[in-house]
Amino acid sequence: MKKTLIASAIAAATFSASALAADNMPTVYGNIQYALAHDNFDGGPSTVDHFDNGSTLGVKHSHEIAPGLEGFFKLELDGFDADDKTKGRGRVRLDEAYIGVKGDSFGKIWVGSDDSLYERKIDQIANFYEVATISIGGDYSTGEGDLIQYETPSFGGLTLGAAVQVNGDVENAEKSYPYQLAAAYEMGGVELALAMDSNDNHDGNAENTYGLRAAYGADSFTVSAEYQTRKDAYDVAGLMGVYTIGANQFALSYELATADDANDTERDTVTLQALHNVSDNMYVYFEGYLGGGDEVYSYTDSQGNTASTDERSIASVGAVYYF
Repeated sequence: MKKTLIASAIAAATFSASALAADNMPTVYGNIQYALAHDNFDGGPSTVDHFDNGSTLGVKHSHEIAPGLEGFFKLELDGFDADDKTKGRGRVRLDEAYIGVKGDSFGKIWVGSDDSLYERKIDQIANFYEVATISIGGDYSTGEGDLIQYETPSFGGLTLGAAVQVNGDVENAEKSYPYQLAAAYEMGGVELALAMDSNDNHDGNAENTYGLRAAYGADSFTVSAEYQTRKDAYDVAGLMGVYTIGANQFALSYELATADDANDTERDTVTLQALHNVSDNMYVYFEGYLGGGDEVYSYTDSQGNTASTDERSIASVGAVYYF
């Protein structure tokens, strides 16, 4: 009943004369993403796949509550499977949804589903690329849902942040409150960030994850480095350079992960990207991935047996239209 009343109120407000003012209307945005990838396991299968690479549709809005105080919300859906209309039915899922307030004097606080604080501040190389099938990324387990996040305003380039995931005992076996903390500094072309994730979500390893990222940008070139560590899991290091010229962007990165096990199992990935902005609303790209390691890539052979190899390569092309 309450949801019906709220929906009716929203509908009435939407069609009222005051709500039709241009500066009070929500922004509708979205994209369609297609990719074609050739995936090859050394000594194993080689496949070609055409797929939806994360098409989304969203709506967002903000408004002034009082001078210097703003309220905002965002709702974003994905999982459309835009490459095959028979797959999209009933498969649309939530990607991001949150509400919050922000002000010049106290910063920003928001509640809901969003990229976590740690992910935004530290784990950027794996999240930079389009396909990223064998990108490595950090080992942290606090999720993107049920989050309460806060970031301070900038104090001479320094910002602080905190996030907590509220896992109640209705949906989970027992309550847990994994949290993240971060500090970031940005001045001129220099960026520095330090963050941690408590990982207190009962996944079998509650050791903290610690991450450090440093970046420097000058004119059209940016270089960044990351280091992330978690006891009884992985140490991950990454280095990336990005160069832009006109409508083109080129990126090259190297990621190395060493497992905290008896064999110090290693895996690494070299990634190359060439991206061209066709217009203000469309871009195309090529990405190549070369992964190596200690028999870390598993596959199923033609007899249905599970096997592994120490090398995997992926070549992909794609196109994105967004508005």
